[in-house]
Amino acid sequence: MNHQTVTLEPGLYFVSTPIGTARDITLRALDILASADVLAAEDTRSLRRLMDIHGVPLRDRTVLAYHDHSGARAREKLLQALADGRSVAYASEAGTPLIADPGYDLSREAAAAGHMVTTAPGPSAVLAALTQAGLPTDTFLFCGFLPAAAGARRKRLEELRDVPATLVLYESPKRIAASVGDMVEVFGGARQAALCRELTKKFEEVRRGSLDEIEASLQSAAIKGEIVMVIDRERAERSTDDEIRAAIVKGMLEHSVKDTAEIVSNAYGIPRRKAYQMALELGKSEK
Repeated sequence: MNHQTVTLEPGLYFVSTPIGTARDITLRALDILASADVLAAEDTRSLRRLMDIHGVPLRDRTVLAYHDHSGARAREKLLQALADGRSVAYASEAGTPLIADPGYDLSREAAAAGHMVTTAPGPSAVLAALTQAGLPTDTFLFCGFLPAAAGARRKRLEELRDVPATLVLYESPKRIAASVGDMVEVFGGARQAALCRELTKKFEEVRRGSLDEIEASLQSAAIKGEIVMVIDRERAERSTDDEIRAAIVKGMLEHSVKDTAEIVSNAYGIPRRKAYQMALELGKSEK
């Protein structure tokens, strides 16, 4: 037994749960799960399984499902329990509640009603990826999931391109190749990054290198599992458009527009699309 029953003050307790390895849970989290009057979870089966692994008895308590689709009705029940002076523990499926997981409305409304809101901190895929990526952590921005639609995704990346911080974002294995391709287009292929997959799990993997190198590594086989991308901030001193145009003109003396754009994009660390558009315009003006 790695837990004990404790007396909890009435209030809302957000409980962080492991992102892969069950033993990553904290002793305080187990105490809260063992002691709370009311249990709620993004995925009730996941929480029950975690409690079984660690020998935390459910007793006569049930686990209420609270997630993006359960809506206001489930939230009302939890708020009523708080109003009745009970302790409520909420756990997302993996990681820390509210970090790209449900819980914001519950936290906001509970605090607005005057209830205590606290957390049992623990596992987070964001922090795990930052510690393994080998990129600066002095300033970072968590960006959540990128939009699924290609146009919206590129627009979001363009908004993030000049942010002076290490970027951390989640992505689906089904979209990771397309997303990294868009990052190469928008950030430039020379930007350093790390693709972190299945963190803390059996097939954990971290691919470090330039975005060009990571994009190339995704061409050989389909990738599976939970993915966190960590991307370095822009570091190169920006070249002027005149310098870039001069390089494009020189490049087109020996190469095609497409190849010139590729060469200049890599050399100057600018988005491939920008270099290609500039090359097209310069090609037209010289005809």
